[in-house]
Amino acid sequence: MTHPPQISTPPATAALAPTRAWVGLGVLVLAVTLLAIDGTVLALAIPSLAADLGATATQLLWVGDIYSLVLAGLLVTMGNVADRFGRKRVLLIGATVFGLASAVGAFAPNAEVLIAARAVLGIAGATIMPSTLSLIRSMFHDRQQRTRAIALWAAGASGGAALGPLVGGALLENFWWGSVFLINIPVMLVLLALGIPLLPESRHPSPGRFDLTSAGLSIAGAIALVYAVKTVAKDGFTLQFAIALIVGVGGLVVFVRRQRTLDFPLIDVGLFKSKPFTGAIMGTFVAVFAMSGLLFFFSQYLQLVEGHSPLEAGLRELPLALAMIVVPVFAGVAAKRLGVNRAVGIGLGLAAVGLAVIAVAEDSGTYTWIAVGLAVIGLGAGLAYTLTTDVVVGAVPASRAGAASAISESAYEFGIAVGIAVMGSIQAAAYTANVRDLDLPADIAHHAEDSLAGALGVITDPATVESLQHAFVAGMQVTLYTGAGLLLVAAVLGWRLIRPDQLTNDNEHHEDAGSRVAPGPCVTCEHGS
Repeated sequence: MTHPPQISTPPATAALAPTRAWVGLGVLVLAVTLLAIDGTVLALAIPSLAADLGATATQLLWVGDIYSLVLAGLLVTMGNVADRFGRKRVLLIGATVFGLASAVGAFAPNAEVLIAARAVLGIAGATIMPSTLSLIRSMFHDRQQRTRAIALWAAGASGGAALGPLVGGALLENFWWGSVFLINIPVMLVLLALGIPLLPESRHPSPGRFDLTSAGLSIAGAIALVYAVKTVAKDGFTLQFAIALIVGVGGLVVFVRRQRTLDFPLIDVGLFKSKPFTGAIMGTFVAVFAMSGLLFFFSQYLQLVEGHSPLEAGLRELPLALAMIVVPVFAGVAAKRLGVNRAVGIGLGLAAVGLAVIAVAEDSGTYTWIAVGLAVIGLGAGLAYTLTTDVVVGAVPASRAGAASAISESAYEFGIAVGIAVMGSIQAAAYTANVRDLDLPADIAHHAEDSLAGALGVITDPATVESLQHAFVAGMQVTLYTGAGLLLVAAVLGWRLIRPDQLTNDNEHHEDAGSRVAPGPCVTCEHGS
């Protein structure tokens, strides 16, 4: 069984981070921002991909989904690899592979090669994401400083995801779709040039034996489960779905049971006995799950229905990005005044309201209300994500930061993967059902039912095009209302589970010093205690 670390008497105060740590933080924020941008930058390129590569609707979903799918499957394993072999080393290796895979994706000759390149990007991203957050955990020992650092990290993660369509739009306005991959290369070169001298190396002082069986179970279980959800949402209850579901659920059940018997588990499943920890993870997962459909399909709505260019569409999504970037600045104040549970609940509730506003505004044809909805979503989701991340990271000693960070990032990336699969399939199913109600000729219906992007490439009749656009909007509204309902459920769970009086005392184990230090004021507890 897992043995708790021995805790020595803590000093009176935690050491404040030097200026070098804050400069190094800038490198980590750059890395996570790029990864977040890469997760959404392709949204505006979907119409171009469908035309240039002849990609089907299923292939387009895989292009968007495989990146997060692979990330979710590998994060736990890679977080533990970073804990053992050095977080800085794993981060820099991942950055190198990320740059190389980006070059392949930029010049992919067909959809299959592009999907493969996106999968390799997911593998590389899985080495980078947990390393960034765990390095922050080891670089900032004072609780208040660490929360500020995590707020900046969260701004990079959430803001980057929202900025992806704007970056993609600016590139697609002047270049071909492969340019959205090429921008990764210079950024990764900067990351390597600055990360080597600035970032400190850190690792678990005595990580124990790495359990390959557990790693295999976590990877197989996570990927199979997401694939099962994706399959049933698109094709219903098929044999393929049943096999994937059995493999996914069975693999994860065996994985969890195995962790309880190991002296050095990949995941300390005992953490989930903590209601704040569990509430934070659930809040992150449901929030990202509900919003992923918006990020993936809203760009298509702006281009294919509203007729905007890629750059114009990206600019119209800017309120979401700006709100997500700004909100972490006052997240700590909101948590101290409201309590972290209320702040998380209110944040998720606001995001639900924002989704509902956009669903209503799509029928009005007025951008003002869409902009309001996007800003409300950004404020609410940004607030919730910053605080839930801080709860998760503060729940473990620094020596296990990589593994805990991987759990948090797994919830985030798993939410994206499952969200795109499920919410995307809901939207596609609703769109297809609406198209079939139009009773179109067989040759036209074949193109129309596959995807709106494909249909607009071959259908020129204005009345038919308008009907298909209405069918797409109706499908999006179903998706948005579903997401809003899920966010309300997550808001209630966050409010009830993340109790301020149950948060950990945050005594920290510093592997480089070999001692424990007392925390600073807890900004995610009521009254800062």
